[in-house]
Amino acid sequence: MLKAELRRTASAARRALPAAEVARRSAALLQQLKQHFEVAQWSWLHVFLPAAQQHEPDTWPIIRWLWAEHPAVQVAVPVVQADGVTLRHYHLNPDTRLVESRWGIPEPVGAAEVAPAAIDAVLLPLLAFDERGQRVGYGKGFYDRFLAECRPETLRIGISLEPPVLQITDVWPGDMPLHACLTPERVWLF
Repeated sequence: MLKAELRRTASAARRALPAAEVARRSAALLQQLKQHFEVAQWSWLHVFLPAAQQHEPDTWPIIRWLWAEHPAVQVAVPVVQADGVTLRHYHLNPDTRLVESRWGIPEPVGAAEVAPAAIDAVLLPLLAFDERGQRVGYGKGFYDRFLAECRPETLRIGISLEPPVLQITDVWPGDMPLHACLTPERVWLF
């Protein structure tokens, strides 16, 4: 399938999910992370903060679990910069003040910046992914550019409320494939 078609269909399907179903599936994603990854070995985990109106997976249960069970694992979150094409990354802790961006995404205020090279694993937002580990995001390339700045061994883990499609047909050389993808039912490894 083509990315544009997948964006359209996946976005519509996700918006049609009731909030209770998004919450149920998000809780299952946390369980998959707990069961399949050695989280305690990471120093920094990069996590997106969900845009609730987009029915994105709720990452707050993951973040709160890290703070409670793995306080040595630091959390970094992205902020889209004024140029509209780049991300910068900031330390999120329980005391961090958040404000909502123009896209409805919570963003930290006054937090310390985190260099991409410090990050051990990234939980990636996506609209769809395929059985080869390719992903479809919102089409701006934010994460592809960010991931290119990370160390080669940084884990790229997608988070999806849905299973994969068979194949994304219009992949280009700048696309950064996933190493794994969490779904409510299982973890896909690539």
